[in-house]
Amino acid sequence: MHSFSFNLNQDITVGGERPLLMSGPCVIESADLCLEVATKVKAICDELNFDYVFKASFDKANRTSVDSFRGPGLTEGVKILQMIKEKVGVPVVTDIHETAQIGPVGEVVDVMQIPAFLCRQTDLLVAAGNSGCTINIKKGQFMAASDMQYAVNKVKSTGNNKIILTERGASFGYHTLVVDYRSLPQMRAFAPVVFDVTHSVQQPGGAGGKSGGQREYAIYLAKAAAAVGVDGFFIETHPDPSKALSDGPNMVPLHELENFLHEVKAHWLVNQIQFEED
Repeated sequence: MHSFSFNLNQDITVGGERPLLMSGPCVIESADLCLEVATKVKAICDELNFDYVFKASFDKANRTSVDSFRGPGLTEGVKILQMIKEKVGVPVVTDIHETAQIGPVGEVVDVMQIPAFLCRQTDLLVAAGNSGCTINIKKGQFMAASDMQYAVNKVKSTGNNKIILTERGASFGYHTLVVDYRSLPQMRAFAPVVFDVTHSVQQPGGAGGKSGGQREYAIYLAKAAAAVGVDGFFIETHPDPSKALSDGPNMVPLHELENFLHEVKAHWLVNQIQFEED
């Protein structure tokens, strides 16, 4: 068990003996889509012994183009997340962008996510910490892994120690992200770490006014992270990524997710055995 383990709820221990999976469509496209994805992913996680948190965004505030679909907005989005919690019986995570969103979001979600671009925003981190929710902070594409300790400390200053750090690659421009796997043990010294599989193969702005992606490499990056050692995985999925309204090129197709997770779990278990032996 990870030294920074904590109980997300009565059933899920982050940094415990089961890997955590945050998964769902990138953005809330409809209630029906979210329900379909959440139901199928929960069944897969139950079979493969993953802890599952449903993920979808009510607003994608950092889309490449002003014309891109952003989501249903706060009010409708929170209603759909509440429906998923009640009907599927799983905790939910969504990202926040402004302190004003924390109140209504905190009434429903179990995990608040701080987007990578906002991971240095002190007011947002402190206000999120004060919500009492688990806080998932995505490492900025521009941040050194060791500097994420300061983001963690901002949340901890509120007395909230339920913090996750998520690696999603570093940007050097040219529509490409690069994962330095040294960042995983470095950040794991501060909090449990989740590896963002799908955004690590994203090509920001690389598709002419929208982001592209290379999902064919997702399995390789995911297995590498599992072998290095992480506490969970962030994987966006969709029944038909070619028709997804956000991040389709880097999402794992829903029908491929079970085999994907089966391969990743095998590498994760090997790391766990080695960790226990050490």
